[in-house]
Amino acid sequence: KELGNATPKPQSAPIIFVKPPSCLVVNNGGIRVPFACHNLHHEIELGVVIGKTNNGRVIDEKDAMEYVSGYCVALDMTARDLQADAKKKGLPWTVCKCFDTSTPVSMLIRKENVSNYKDMRLKLTVNDTVRQNGKCDAMIFDIPYLLNYLSKYFTLHRGDIILTGTPKGVGQVVVGDTLCSQLLVNDQLSVTMTNKV
Repeated sequence: KELGNATPKPQSAPIIFVKPPSCLVVNNGGIRVPFACHNLHHEIELGVVIGKTNNGRVIDEKDAMEYVSGYCVALDMTARDLQADAKKKGLPWTVCKCFDTSTPVSMLIRKENVSNYKDMRLKLTVNDTVRQNGKCDAMIFDIPYLLNYLSKYFTLHRGDIILTGTPKGVGQVVVGDTLCSQLLVNDQLSVTMTNKV
């Protein structure tokens, strides 16, 4: 809904795309604007970190949280103009979502330190102005459903990170902007990362 896409009906399929390791940015590294992009957008998301493999088996929703080792805050940087062009042509979103440095991730928060992931809050500022601020209870698909769905098609491995959707407020960033992403547990700051475009 936030991005002008049709909101999936309950229990319908989430939109899935796979990012290569070259997307990852750690230790507050920089974000590069991809070639031919003139409208780079931020999307803050909760990252779910997988703690053990499912060995190709379908994960039952009731057991899904056993496969989670923790959480991180992540950015799904998107070349929005390239995405709009791909949508028009019915093409995959690989170039607009999976370019180098498109996915900064924070350090891990262990699952044991979070009583209920739905109580966590994501907050993003750009140049000290709040752009996104939302609770994880607003997810269209909860974590057990996502793990069940993904495990029907993919083997999940220890260290895999699953992004879960973005709250309202996505918007453009330009070269020189500083993005500060925070994950709050019980409204207390738990982890933060800073990235410069």
